[in-house]
Amino acid sequence: MDFFNQHKKLFGAALSLFVFLTLVVAIAPALKNQNNNAPLPNSEILSEEAMKGKLVYISEGCVGCHTQQVRNVDMDKIWGDRAGIAADYAGINRTDLWRNTATLMGTERTGPDLTNIGKRQSSETWHLLHLFQPRFVVEQSIMPAYTWLFEIKEVLAPGDVEVIVPEKYRKDIKGKIVATPKALQLVAYLKSLKQTQLSEGYSAPGFLYAKKNVGNTSSTTKPLLPDGKLLYANNCQSCHQANGEGLSGAFPPLKGSKIVLDDDLEVYVSIILKGFDARPEYGVMPAVGLNNNLSAEDITAIINYERTSWGNNAKPISVEETRKIMDFINAEAAK
Repeated sequence: MDFFNQHKKLFGAALSLFVFLTLVVAIAPALKNQNNNAPLPNSEILSEEAMKGKLVYISEGCVGCHTQQVRNVDMDKIWGDRAGIAADYAGINRTDLWRNTATLMGTERTGPDLTNIGKRQSSETWHLLHLFQPRFVVEQSIMPAYTWLFEIKEVLAPGDVEVIVPEKYRKDIKGKIVATPKALQLVAYLKSLKQTQLSEGYSAPGFLYAKKNVGNTSSTTKPLLPDGKLLYANNCQSCHQANGEGLSGAFPPLKGSKIVLDDDLEVYVSIILKGFDARPEYGVMPAVGLNNNLSAEDITAIINYERTSWGNNAKPISVEETRKIMDFINAEAAK
């Protein structure tokens, strides 16, 4: 018992035990985990602009409401093409010598998961408008407006990026809304968030608890189309709005649209598949179909929903018509 009366031996033993446990419990497993997981071969390193945007994302506390982890459960399918794996986070390095960096996986989804937001929503116009005032594009949003990331100017200077705000929201805004470098950096980071495609021969864990597809055939056993309203909500509604009226000066209306109602479907399918640059009247539409891997059935369901909603009364189209146009567009792109 004399050992406990000798403080040097006592504290030396305690320190040795602490160091030993740290090595065995923390450092050794971390090194093993690091050696066992490497970034995916075709993963992209963040650009300098996107890295600065990541620091803005951290400083603004975005991780408090948004996750960056696609769990392997069926309800997470809308956030990514696959469940997340350790390799998705293996390339995250220290911010600098003194600061580690959070993986930003998050713990709570007050807002949507952002793992694949760069593919789901690649429009800079939308992101800037959403940051300036989320309720301009999502009426029910509870996200705060990050107005301090913007400034109001009377005259645009060379290189300024103006935020296009619909006229009905401009009554209290005097001047032109310009994105600051921080806003542009944050958008660059958000646009960089894309799930890396897995190498050939490698498969990610499957989604668990998949919902059974009951009653997905008609009386003639002909497969029915997916839910066009749900596909529209997940892929189109953030810009074109639930009422199909879009936002004047930012995103075009689909209600009464000539393209939506016209019988010439090639342009219509091409816009959904490959996107469209409607500047200066509207923002650039991303390639929703390609980015979100929409099938011919998915695109057909979206088109039929848009052609028969909000007072639109056009003839629905078939999957065969859509697939024929998609094959033609893909063949032209391959030339």
